[in-house]
Amino acid sequence: MTEPRTARRHTNRALASVAAAALIAGGAVGSGYLPAATPAFAQALPKSPIEAPEHPPGSFAGIVNKVKPGVVSVKVKLDDSASSDDDDGPSQGRNLQNVPPQLREFFKRFGENGPNMQPQHRGSRGAVGSGFIISADGYVVTNNHVVDHAKTVQVTLDDGRTLDAKVIGKDAKTDVALLKINEGSNFPYVQFGKAVPQVGDWVVAIGNPFGLGGTVTAGIVSARGRDIGAGPYDDFLQIDAPINKGNSGGPTFNVNGEVVGMNTAIASPSGGSVGLAFAIPAETVQAVVDQLRTDGKVARGYLGIQIQPVTQDIAEGLGLDKAKGALVDHAENGTPAAKAGLKSGDVIDKVNGEAVESARELSRRIASMKPGAKVELSYLRGGKSDTATVTLGTMPNDGTKVASREEDGSGQVRLGLGLAPAAQVGLSDEGVAVVQVDPDGPAAAKGIEQGDLILDVGGQSVSSPSDVVNQVRAAESSGRKAVLMRVKSAKGQTRFVAISLGKAG
Repeated sequence: MTEPRTARRHTNRALASVAAAALIAGGAVGSGYLPAATPAFAQALPKSPIEAPEHPPGSFAGIVNKVKPGVVSVKVKLDDSASSDDDDGPSQGRNLQNVPPQLREFFKRFGENGPNMQPQHRGSRGAVGSGFIISADGYVVTNNHVVDHAKTVQVTLDDGRTLDAKVIGKDAKTDVALLKINEGSNFPYVQFGKAVPQVGDWVVAIGNPFGLGGTVTAGIVSARGRDIGAGPYDDFLQIDAPINKGNSGGPTFNVNGEVVGMNTAIASPSGGSVGLAFAIPAETVQAVVDQLRTDGKVARGYLGIQIQPVTQDIAEGLGLDKAKGALVDHAENGTPAAKAGLKSGDVIDKVNGEAVESARELSRRIASMKPGAKVELSYLRGGKSDTATVTLGTMPNDGTKVASREEDGSGQVRLGLGLAPAAQVGLSDEGVAVVQVDPDGPAAAKGIEQGDLILDVGGQSVSSPSDVVNQVRAAESSGRKAVLMRVKSAKGQTRFVAISLGKAG
């Protein structure tokens, strides 16, 4: 007689369990595959100082029971100003150049217009997301892209109550929004964690995926400091706890039941979870929420400079040992940076004594400070280190950048350009004009075009082709592998370009 499939499966599982137990115990089954640890074998084992890892909890039920009452579902009815592009959140203008190429076409915001299983919202123009209560009087945190263009907002509590809420303030740059429940008090709430989560830490996500409120998933912190091109201050936690459309704005908890992040984005080919999720760190959320709660808006520190990354070839052109810091492209007249004496070509490498690794890091750190704060900037100029004390201004609301001018990344440049004094060809009273570019050369690939102006080479202003040549020769004589040029495009934008002397022609 054929054995029932279920019985066979149970029998196989039992045999597998016995075999596994024997392997662990070093019994007869295991002895053929895993030799016992004889003294000689033990001596061959490496002596590692690494301590035994901490085991995950046997169950997350205790954590979930503690924090779940403070998590809410957010339902939004959108106003008429919301365009069809808003259906997937604020995707317009996102810069995905920092996302791995194989993921760019799959990168999606989530939380807007996920399948809504609440009958009263079927057929209406709305959005669904998640949020969490942070105070007993009913303040709720969620994503800006969940409530952007909201006409009405409702939150559904874990006990089933649905209450009206209003938007207190939003910050598109960090994708954080603060709501306030209109009536009621003594709400259950959760707290932000004080410790920064580490890669490998266990996390629990609770939210409203696809309108299914109160959904719990678990995973670990996969990475920190992710820049996914979603905004100017990207500093995401990457987690592998499964989250989907509707989880936007929901909290990520550590094993102590403290909020360590707010779920915001996923990378997915289908819109569903594939283990690549991104959460805004709790410290960022808390800093923004504190300002929204007090002022209804966020005021950021402002230097008034445009910067770009220090690449390896730029570092060589400046004579730096390492490619780190932020290269000042331009300091706007009358801004805090200009008043403090910062100039084009300076490399900012420290803020208040702490190292700055990249241009984006400088942007985040300055923007996290309040206007009026005094900041000590350390910078390199002409191979020498100096400091400047800057009193930060207030970032304009018109989108003026603090410091985020990215290098175009299209490769190195060689000499081999046709040059002429800019005044001679009527382009400008300063600089050297590019009058010819080899279309097959690296200069064309870099984006150097006819009509561009070379303003300075190696930190020295140039006004003739011979000035350019002399500065290149000076760089060669000093043993540098590259020379740095500041170039102005026909549209008036300036950037630094490092030319490899080894490939000069």
